[in-house]
Amino acid sequence: MIYEGKAITVKKIDGGIAQLDFDLRGESVNKFNRLTIEELGAAADKLKTEKDLKGLVITSSKDSFIVGADITEFTELFAGSEEELVANNLKANAVFNAIEDLPFPTVTAINGMALGGGFELCLATDYRVMSPKAKVGLPEVKLGIFPGFGGTVRLSRLVGVDYAVEWITGGSENRADAALKVGAVDAVVEADKLLEAAVRIIEQCNDGKFDIQARRDEKQSKIKLNAMESMMAFEISKAFVAGKAGKNYPSPVEAIKVMQKHAGLGRDKAIEVEARGFAKMAKTNTAACLVGLFLNDQELKKKAKAWEKEANDVKLAAVLGAGIMGGGVAFQSALKGTPILMKDINQDGIALGLKEAKKLLAKRVDKGRMKPDQMADVLNSITPTLNYGDFKGVDLVVEAVVENPKVKDAVLRETEDAVREDAILTSNTSTISIDLLARNLKRPENFCGMHFFNPVHMMPLVEVIRGKKTSDRAVATTVAYAKAMGKTPIVVNDCPGFLVNRVLFPYFGGFVNLVRDGADFQQVDKVMEKFGWPMGPAYLLDVVGMDTGKHAGDVMADGFPDRMKHEGTTAIDVMFDNNRYGQKNGKGFYQYETDRKGKQKKVVDEKTYELLKPVVQGSQEFSEEDIIARMMLPLCLETVRCLEDNIVGSPADADMGLIYGIGFPPFRGGALRYIDDMGVAEFVALADRFADLGPLYHPTDGLREMARTGKKFFG
Repeated sequence: MIYEGKAITVKKIDGGIAQLDFDLRGESVNKFNRLTIEELGAAADKLKTEKDLKGLVITSSKDSFIVGADITEFTELFAGSEEELVANNLKANAVFNAIEDLPFPTVTAINGMALGGGFELCLATDYRVMSPKAKVGLPEVKLGIFPGFGGTVRLSRLVGVDYAVEWITGGSENRADAALKVGAVDAVVEADKLLEAAVRIIEQCNDGKFDIQARRDEKQSKIKLNAMESMMAFEISKAFVAGKAGKNYPSPVEAIKVMQKHAGLGRDKAIEVEARGFAKMAKTNTAACLVGLFLNDQELKKKAKAWEKEANDVKLAAVLGAGIMGGGVAFQSALKGTPILMKDINQDGIALGLKEAKKLLAKRVDKGRMKPDQMADVLNSITPTLNYGDFKGVDLVVEAVVENPKVKDAVLRETEDAVREDAILTSNTSTISIDLLARNLKRPENFCGMHFFNPVHMMPLVEVIRGKKTSDRAVATTVAYAKAMGKTPIVVNDCPGFLVNRVLFPYFGGFVNLVRDGADFQQVDKVMEKFGWPMGPAYLLDVVGMDTGKHAGDVMADGFPDRMKHEGTTAIDVMFDNNRYGQKNGKGFYQYETDRKGKQKKVVDEKTYELLKPVVQGSQEFSEEDIIARMMLPLCLETVRCLEDNIVGSPADADMGLIYGIGFPPFRGGALRYIDDMGVAEFVALADRFADLGPLYHPTDGLREMARTGKKFFG
């Protein structure tokens, strides 16, 4: 044994070749934490002094190769100064350089995921062989940073500027065929042949068939473009990527700028440029928020995994109501491998649900993401029915009928009589109390909410709503089923609107009050989209549907009359009363036309202003700052109330619910992180400025206490 540590071992294998193997103890995956980098440096030192070695193969004993850096260390690491970050990166890079500079050929055998720092290590070796099922990539931009272990330097020299820009700014995970095509890897062989192929490359290097010095010179010298070619390549890339990423996500463009700066430099100087650019991005608030989101997401996954241990298997599901939503649920369940019954009261409903599932599957076939025979298999996993004949075999039911408590009550009681006593009943209600719906059930312990978001196939969140009598088994089984469907479940307690809609409707309250006071709804939309929302509040109401918004708003007003009841007629009432339901019938705040691709295009409708005149009581102009404050304060304060009322279990759950459920700007981290970033005391002071607008703008006593004592929601 040449070297033995807790993450890395190095031993000699046949032919005088060394094998450096990653197998981080106590972890399911390999990752670059402080320990691993230190051990890699120590292993490199041992390898340099080992006599008569003819080459090195780097392998992994885990299913993945190396999934990247240990992101749990980022918060502490990024808290340091830029200079400290630069020094830390250069220290790690010295280890990677030591591997690259070993006095014999080096090959990485990529058996699974090699991402971020894992792929950067691969780039430091002379050659790379890859399994067909493995993936490689540099996804750091998704955390608001870019590669910092030499990735921008080596990849741009190895595959060329265009491909390097595409891979680094897109943050994509790339399959073996794509990696081979651009020259990021040198061979693709079956997983059980990787070591043999790597050894063969080393033997060919030692036989003089491959020139490893030429390969190293290519990676360690300047990029082979003249001044004009370099300028064109980088400037065009910057303009294109800036248009796609937007100003709120600076790291993709900064990565290109860094590559442009080091294009004419050798490896060591180029890595210094990369390290300084990396440190600059690591200190941005965007990076702090996106890293926070990643850690929050990991926390959600741990909670879901804990619930799964208590869950019953869902081998057959059922959905009641075969409309757009029911069809979406059936599609998602069948697509992810859980057969499902789709029941409706008439054939037209069944036809609509099947049409929705077929449409979604056909899109996957058209895009090459599914073969026609696979589409047929998924459709065959959806069994349409007009009766409860097969329901004795069902493990979990999703009720997705009209949002009416009397209708839901009748359907749920009927279904309870048709299923086994241990079957779980869930309701896809968006606002109606689970305790109210459980009132007439014989087995309320087997009942909970399972709130999907529309469109089901695209929206990642599922709210699992626990009523007062809901059992842990019901929650656990519903969480497990949501995960099996490819969704992110968040467990919340019962109240009107649960978490997401309870928080969303104060936001809409801020909007209708702005319109009442004279704000132009288009200006409000533009300001909030500039703030980072995927669409402004008027546009969002059109997408949700004014009838849905009106109904849900009434439920919220009944549940929280002090904050959410409006005096008189609102802008939403006007749209609803004039049958302007939004996209579903072509007119709302905006008018909708179908473009050449068959998509609905939003256009201004001047008639909207005429219709709104009776509810407009003012004519003042609003600054962007005041619009943002009047929109965001109610949303953030209601999120605080949900946390204090124990509707949601943690700040992480609350923020992730808003990001996954309503598109809260990810680069801002969520409502509670937004308060932290502003400063709790500063946020409370801002709310007090708008206190005369009513209880929606009044901070809780708990938040005032946090402001007084300097506490934060995170950290």
